[in-house]
Amino acid sequence: MSDIRSQLGLENVQTVYRNSDVDLLINHAVKNEGAQISSTGALMIDTGIFTGRSPKDKFFVNQDPSNKYIAWGDINTAVTKDVYDDLLLTAKKQLSNKDLFVTDVFCGASIDSRRSARFITEIAWQANFIQNMFIMPDESDLDGFSPQFTVYNACKTIDKSYVSHGLHSEVFVVFNVEENIAIIGGTWYAGEMKKGLFSMMNYWLPLEGKLPMHCSANIGKDGDTALFFGLSGTGKTTLSTDPNRALIGDDEHGWDDNGVFNFEGGCYAKVINLSAEHEPEIYGAIKKGAILENVVADENGIVDFTDGSKTENTRVSYPLSHIENHTPDMKGGHPKNIIFLCADAFGVLPPVAKLTKQQAMYYFLSGYTAKVAGTERGITEPVATFSSCFGEAFLPLNPTIYAALLGEKIDAHNVNVYLVNTGWTGGPYGIGTRMSIKNTRACINGILDGSITQSDFETLPVFNLAVPKTLDGVETKVLNPRHTWEDTEAYDEMSKKLAGMYVKNFKKYLTLESDYDFTAAGPQL
Repeated sequence: MSDIRSQLGLENVQTVYRNSDVDLLINHAVKNEGAQISSTGALMIDTGIFTGRSPKDKFFVNQDPSNKYIAWGDINTAVTKDVYDDLLLTAKKQLSNKDLFVTDVFCGASIDSRRSARFITEIAWQANFIQNMFIMPDESDLDGFSPQFTVYNACKTIDKSYVSHGLHSEVFVVFNVEENIAIIGGTWYAGEMKKGLFSMMNYWLPLEGKLPMHCSANIGKDGDTALFFGLSGTGKTTLSTDPNRALIGDDEHGWDDNGVFNFEGGCYAKVINLSAEHEPEIYGAIKKGAILENVVADENGIVDFTDGSKTENTRVSYPLSHIENHTPDMKGGHPKNIIFLCADAFGVLPPVAKLTKQQAMYYFLSGYTAKVAGTERGITEPVATFSSCFGEAFLPLNPTIYAALLGEKIDAHNVNVYLVNTGWTGGPYGIGTRMSIKNTRACINGILDGSITQSDFETLPVFNLAVPKTLDGVETKVLNPRHTWEDTEAYDEMSKKLAGMYVKNFKKYLTLESDYDFTAAGPQL
């Protein structure tokens, strides 16, 4: 262990628990970190005041050569090397002179594209989380393990000098691309580690001509791979978890010359309102080894999944082995179908539409969904959300770089691309109804079994989307959204309104240096 201690760059490290047995981590978390055990054997922990990521506190060090590639702006904020050096010292001081949990993992199931990473923390349940979420090396891999990236998670410390450092708060999540180091301070939320490494994969892989993707993936009995892109609330995890198809992964993937591969070795699912009836695979995965975050349970450890009093972002992390129907190697071939999911709360978009390559580029860059009106006074209608490539928060490079790679791969592998609306029909939120899971499943099945290609199609006005006239298992009147509205003139007006939002959002890609003017493939006013 002395060899590992000398590699950590810390002073007077005590006991190092490296890739520890899960029982040891669980027992340590219960004994020393206030964790509890649920009635099904999962570890229950609270992440403190941060129950989600802190995107305004994420920074990249502004230095050569990475500063030539990073798309600086609201998503990727710069910090100086001097500030980084101060914060690294702060983090290392916090982690010195104590027992530590060191977790060595791989990110990426493809040998040709994976990265080795080391996570250093003083929290046992965070080490358990990393073991759940990434790919664990076997003993032979560990012997000569050399991390290509290191994360110092010093969550128990803060940046007391954040004002003079020019930061937004005492919290910091800072990436140094040249030194291959990330440092975390002030937040205990484990998702920062998961998404931090995802952000780095989104930096490294495109520079090698490989596409990193914020999507889920599964594979059929005949070996056909499908990708599901979609923002929170669109059904990405639910629809990709299919008893008839093996799950490759539910969140982060890469696409290289060999095909599609999971970045991760586990799942990180929302559990608010989780039920055994509607999501049996996820419900069944909540057992020993899984970690429940910020849930409410009674004295017997029985979790009330409907209770969002701590946060609506209650979550569970678990290894893929907890899902019965998964691919052991976490890989698939080049995809046959790509599905863009959105929950259109304006009731304008069809339940399914087939996209041309140009439309695929447009809708990928748009990354649209809509959030329903909340309880805030004055908000009476849905709010449109656009997130480039369905994962803007995690893209260090210009979104058009990822879109270009997608277009090249669609061409190279003759991939079908579809838009699926899991949102509202018959009117906007408050007037119409949510698309039934039965209709959505039938649309997905029609895509995956190829029967949708036998349909006759018509063109939806304004959006110019190719919509099937009939599809097995779907009520015919639902397929064209205009036919579901009692007031078709009101539909036309709402259609123009949503189209205007798309047009306005897409203007950010129409810069002088951009080659990506796909406006002709988008809605036309």
